[in-house]
Amino acid sequence: MGASRTQVAMVEDDADTRERIALSIRQQDWLELAATYATGAAAFAGLQSDAPDVLLVDLGLPDMSGLEVVRFAAERHPACNVLVITMFGDEANVLAALEAGASGYLLKGSLTRDITVDIRDIRDGGSPLSPVVARQVLRRLQRPAPGRSEAREEEGETGLSAREIEILNAISRGFSYAESAAILGISVSTVHTHLKRIYGKLAVHSKTEAVFEANRRGLLP
Repeated sequence: MGASRTQVAMVEDDADTRERIALSIRQQDWLELAATYATGAAAFAGLQSDAPDVLLVDLGLPDMSGLEVVRFAAERHPACNVLVITMFGDEANVLAALEAGASGYLLKGSLTRDITVDIRDIRDGGSPLSPVVARQVLRRLQRPAPGRSEAREEEGETGLSAREIEILNAISRGFSYAESAAILGISVSTVHTHLKRIYGKLAVHSKTEAVFEANRRGLLP
């Protein structure tokens, strides 16, 4: 392995995603794919001694939360730059990953450029964030959570119905629209109708923003 090449390891259980990312990395002569892991346990074993320059971590692993891998890598190898690449865009996961030691957080659904651009960014000291995630972090810093009386007042004006909370809670846990509909015994079109109302009540434009805002107001269980 060339000493000047950036070593990248990946923790991702989806074979297609692994292959796409691996292909992008192999096309860059300044990068080397040092290791790939499909489970958290495999990552723990591989990271016991070897530390890549950049570690890509999916949070939705089959045997544990990727947050545990993030925390392990950050504590054992402080010089390793951890970049989360996941479907989970809710506030709880975003903040937990950053607090655990991740230096970047990208949503799989919003990747619009070659991942190697973000790998270079994080290697050079940057903190790549998907736009929605960056907005969440900024809003979290700029607008602290309301106190009890303020929260009650907001809930009175823009409170969600019991069904809307059920739908948003299912989505925040990573279920698709179809899965959420099946769980709640309603149609997918009904889910979409409720989501439109939720967006209006919370003054947001996406399900990720809706989950973040509902969490901020303490509306989700």
